This record gives sequence, structure tokens and C-alpha cells, in this order.
Amino acid sequence: MAQQAVPERCARLGRAMGCGGPGAADRTVHGVVLLLPGAAREGMGRPSPLALAAARPLARRLARAGRAHGLVAHVVHYRYRGWNEPAAHPVTDALRAADEVVRRYGDVPVCLAGPGLGGRAALRAAGHPAVNSALALAPRLPDPSAGDDPDPVKQLVGRRVLVVHGTQDVRADPELSFRYAQRAKKVNPDVCRFEVHADGHGLRQYRSEVLALATDFVLGALFGRAVSRPLADAVAAPPPLGLRMPLAAFKKFLLSRRGQLIPR
Repeated sequence: MAQQAVPERCARLGRAMGCGGPGAADRTVHGVVLLLPGAAREGMGRPSPLALAAARPLARRLARAGRAHGLVAHVVHYRYRGWNEPAAHPVTDALRAADEVVRRYGDVPVCLAGPGLGGRAALRAAGHPAVNSALALAPRLPDPSAGDDPDPVKQLVGRRVLVVHGTQDVRADPELSFRYAQRAKKVNPDVCRFEVHADGHGLRQYRSEVLALATDFVLGALFGRAVSRPLADAVAAPPPLGLRMPLAAFKKFLLSRRGQLIPR
């Protein structure tokens, strides 16, 4: 009896959230954000449901805030659980997801966003022609001092880039994201980085402020919307100031606006 071939797994987009979602009155899509979940370093099994679930709150927040602009958000379902160096499977999956966005929605700007290794994948896949921005939350980046090859930065040219990292992160060294942002800033002025003092890998202590900052960045990048003063200052400031911008500056701005900057 002939052995039946095992079908190859494919990356796919999760359900649409936002203007293009089920039941939406206005289905015209003008921008897309792809949420790239975190991943394990190794693993050929199916992705963790917990990682997918952790990516959904930001997807819902962005979809809700960007509905009037024509934003749709998708969580990307990877083929495998792990990064699996040197294959970097989440990067390939992010690129394929961006291809699917172009096929499905046409010529619309795309933002890649993710935590941990999902953030690393967002930065690595930002060179896709449809992508105009990348958001990395506590990205887990290689350590050249430990013999790792540094991730490239040339793919970020022409993209808007925001990195957010907790200073007490013990899973993903925040100093590595700072050094990466330094290299990226040399080839692309539209790079900034915010530090969340005393917060860890999950950025849970100041979760609402981090979500508001992410929303401010994504809507500005995708739709040319004016961003908050702290975000604009971080982009304009020379290193290291714009790469060590305290989240407290953004929190103070939110309080001055009494929460009116970003709809909850």
C-alpha cells in the first residue's frame, strides 16, 4: 500500500477583527496590523494556544481604536511552536501572512507587531514591500557577545519602528534591544524605543499605558494620524535619548489628556 503524503502545514491569518470583521457595516480596509505571537526557541509541534490567546487583547484594542480609519487586525497562526534557528519559522510565516494580506485586501499598508520572539519576527520581516511599520514588545534578540549572529537592520529602512521593553525583563535582555535600536537608528531615523521602568517581560505592570502607546504608534504609522508628543519626541531625539524614552513621559501625557487620546 502506498504511503500517504503528510500535507505541509501552512501559516494562516486568524479571524478578522475591525472594519473587515464579521458583521461590520463598513468592510473597506485601509490598513492591516498582523499580530505575531510569541514563540518557543525550539519546537516543531503546533503553536501554543496560550501564545495565540496572549496576542488577541492587543489585536482587539487596535481593531477597536482603528475601526473608523478602516483598520483590520489578524493574529497570525504559525506552522510551528518554535523559532528553530536557523530556520526562523515565524519570520517566514510573517512574510507569507503579509502576502496573504495583499491577496485579500490589495495595496494597503501593513504593520507587524508582536511580543518576545514575535517582536523579533516583526523586525526581521519588516522588509516585505507591503509593510510600513513594526512594533516589537520586549523582543527576544540574539546576543552577539555570546557568539550569536546579530539580526540585520537594513530591512527597516523606510519603516516606522517602535520598540518597548521593561527594564527588569529577565527573559529578554533589554540592553540587547537597546543595542539593536542603536544600529537600526543609524540606517533609519524613524526608530524609537521606550523603556518601562521596573516592569518585566510581560509588561503587565503598566499594561494599559503600553497598549495606549502601541495604539498611538500603529494608527500614526498606518494612517498618517498625528501621534502623541512623547512619541514624536522619541523619534526626533538623537540617540540615546530617543532610544531610552521613559514610558512615564507617555503616561504623563495621557493623564494630561484625561484618557482622551486613545479610546478604550
